[in-house]
Amino acid sequence: MLQRYFAIGLFLLSVSASAQSGAPGVRGARAAALGNASVTISNDLWAVGNNVAGLAQLSRPEAGVYAENRFFIPHLNNAALAAALPLGRQPAGSTVTTPPHGVVGLEVQRFGDKRYNESRAGLGYAYRLGLISVGARVDMLQLSIEGLGSRRAVAASLGGQADIIPQKLTLGVSLYNLNQARLAEYQDERVPTILRAGLGFRPSAKVLLLAETEKDIDQDADFRAGVEYQVIDALAVRAGVATLTEQVTGGFGLHFGQLRVDYGAQLHNVLGLSQHLSVNFRLAPKS
Repeated sequence: MLQRYFAIGLFLLSVSASAQSGAPGVRGARAAALGNASVTISNDLWAVGNNVAGLAQLSRPEAGVYAENRFFIPHLNNAALAAALPLGRQPAGSTVTTPPHGVVGLEVQRFGDKRYNESRAGLGYAYRLGLISVGARVDMLQLSIEGLGSRRAVAASLGGQADIIPQKLTLGVSLYNLNQARLAEYQDERVPTILRAGLGFRPSAKVLLLAETEKDIDQDADFRAGVEYQVIDALAVRAGVATLTEQVTGGFGLHFGQLRVDYGAQLHNVLGLSQHLSVNFRLAPKS
């Protein structure tokens, strides 16, 4: 019994300082290595969970797996599967690279063990018009505690990205659980409603600087920042920080043709190390 509640407490603390269930958490080892400053990242499969609008620039079908362990505790394992499918093709000779009918993304995720677990299945859609990308997502959430049963809720989310200076400066915003879904009537427990806003700046083709803030409507704001440096085409190194959870982060990404492997580590000054790994496969364009 004590072990169960200890695991739950660590989980809630590590997700956010809000101590509430159902928060979106981290998606993808790239985001984890950047302090989860990911609201402006585009053309990335794991935008399906970080900011669905970022899917709009994904030009090829892609699938991936993501695994996370927090503080070397098996009860705190997290795993996700995701896939994205661009809709339609640009006419022959067109210089536009974004899909003409948008991109559909699907994600399934599970955290915890048989004593306590959270699961979600999410379906998202993103569309790009000019310099602006917009997206929407619906999640089916389930929280289960051994001996106490399960609770389910549906959460709707919106996201947007805008190129203030094309190829240089991007603004990203997302609103998670805009409908304030309820998990339980007792104490009116609801899924957290979270607003994120940030900027992504590319001073050069090899460097990406990220900064964002996240605000749970019932809690203090979190500031996050990250930097990514593309050493060579096949290797990127990353670092970041998150103030509210008091974590420093780092990691790297390897790119082998159609395959991308990312690793991220997050160090909490009290609880220790969390590790993240994601593997993505993107179909090559037809010749």
